[in-house]
Amino acid sequence: MSNAIRKPFGYEPIIKKEDIKGPNRKKKERAKDWKSVLQRIWKLVDEQRVLLITVLSLVFVSSVLALLGPLMIGKIIDNHIIPMRFDGLGLSISLLIAIYIGLSFAMYFQSFWMVGIAQQTIFRLRTSLFAHLQNLPVPFFDKRQHGELMSRVTNDIENVSQTLNTSFIQVFSSILTLTGTFAVMLYLSPLLTLLTMIIIPVMFIAIRWITRRTGILFKEQQQAVGELNGMIEETISGQRIVKAFSQEENVMEEFAQKSGRLRRTGFWALTYSGFIPKVMNLLNNGSFAVVAGVGGLLALRGDGVVTIGTIVIFSELARQFTRPLNDLANQFNTVLSAFAGAERVFKIIDEPIEKDDATEHLDTVLQGDVEFRNVSFGYAVETDGYTIDDVSFHVKSGETAAFVGATGAGKTTIMQLLSRFYEIDKGEIYIDGIPISELPRKTLRGQTAFVLQDPFLFEASVFENIRYGKLDATDEEVIEAAKKANAHSFISRLEDGYNTVLTADGGEISQGQKQLLSIARALVADPVLLLLDEATSSIDTVTELEIQEALDRLMEGRTSFVIAHRLNTVRKADTVYVMEQGKLIESGNQQELIERKGVYYTMLEESKV
Repeated sequence: MSNAIRKPFGYEPIIKKEDIKGPNRKKKERAKDWKSVLQRIWKLVDEQRVLLITVLSLVFVSSVLALLGPLMIGKIIDNHIIPMRFDGLGLSISLLIAIYIGLSFAMYFQSFWMVGIAQQTIFRLRTSLFAHLQNLPVPFFDKRQHGELMSRVTNDIENVSQTLNTSFIQVFSSILTLTGTFAVMLYLSPLLTLLTMIIIPVMFIAIRWITRRTGILFKEQQQAVGELNGMIEETISGQRIVKAFSQEENVMEEFAQKSGRLRRTGFWALTYSGFIPKVMNLLNNGSFAVVAGVGGLLALRGDGVVTIGTIVIFSELARQFTRPLNDLANQFNTVLSAFAGAERVFKIIDEPIEKDDATEHLDTVLQGDVEFRNVSFGYAVETDGYTIDDVSFHVKSGETAAFVGATGAGKTTIMQLLSRFYEIDKGEIYIDGIPISELPRKTLRGQTAFVLQDPFLFEASVFENIRYGKLDATDEEVIEAAKKANAHSFISRLEDGYNTVLTADGGEISQGQKQLLSIARALVADPVLLLLDEATSSIDTVTELEIQEALDRLMEGRTSFVIAHRLNTVRKADTVYVMEQGKLIESGNQQELIERKGVYYTMLEESKV
């Protein structure tokens, strides 16, 4: 027998039995986490304190009115119906109607205003999460599925939203109703109250047994949703690769496995949580039968301690007492799901953002003099060692430096460090004599432009895609940049010209045209530093000439760093740096390196074959 909780249909949850019960169960840690999540949600809700107090006041009023209704019905039965006295009956009925009308209005407005509070709270939470994502370092995104992160912003926050919209009021109302109902029942008949209370321990035992399982299952369900979303996002984004390698069947099989896991966890989470209303209804009916039977016997004695009206009141109050318990039990599952979602959201929000930048050089205008001095860096130093090791070079302002070498030699890492996507482990990088760690990222990246191997386009117009390099650029500046990038002619042929809306992957235009747009985007930004990472590697030879001409205009007068596999694209570089296994092994202009007949010369000869 496996130590996992065994279920039919081949379901084996990831969370083990000892996580529910046993010596390894960490009750205090779990409660502490819940307390922390609750405090943070409450802090967000509390920012609308006045409206929240109004809603809670209406909940209190509605709870009182809900108690007055049954009491009024009992008085009408005892004072008017049974003795057949109709004097004042109309007034009593009018008062009863007024009570229920007031109850309806109170419930309507508390729900209406609570929806507003919930939506404003969720707006702040969602905005806070998205803003935090923008401030997280690049390594964070490199280690996580994008679809899983999307699930945090959508599914997890939606679970919190549903709980605030409905569960918050219901929980508070249920607690007030329970307290008030118990007090009134105790006043009317201690004996019948005791009989009603007999079901409470049974309820708690049943609820405890169910919720110990549903809590873990709902958390596992949220994990399964995140994994499934991540897989869907990856598959849709990489659809061309899937089809190119005929992996459709494997992808469908993987989807079926992940979807099957979600189906199984969802099935058992909902099945267990579905037991709660059934159990509660059974106990409610049993309680009602006991109260009606015993109350009827007491009323037949005729001593006036228990009257027919009292039995009617008590029967309604007994239902009214168990209904909040039922609501609390049902809402507990919703709250569990919301807590699981909120915990995942706050876990992202608690991720450390990029280190605070110094403000000393916030307004510094860079000249583009770059020096690497004994720089070492590794993505996973403990396991893989340094990706680049003790690298030193100096690129003067306005010069072009080209980096060549085999895949994995460390070329792209140079770009990652220069843009401060990653922080160096050893050594120092200087720009205009200023340590790069002292340059605010906003200042550095605001004067740097990137042209990558796979250009990214937004689902927006051509104007907006180019203007992304400089949001306040005029239409004339955008068109001028497009002309310099050799993109104006093909843009003009598009259906709506510069107003043509492109899809996110730019499917309407070719790879070369997308690259020309990215060059135009860099041109309109007018950068001091230019980073070109394999900008022409995926382009055919004819298109490469057109792009290279645009790149030459782009690099003119700027400090440029070029990574290229095609060695003919680096012939104009002031200095070519040859990298091998994270080290610089040769440097010089192309002619000097050819004359040395070293590694670069060998690479050049091999490229001609």
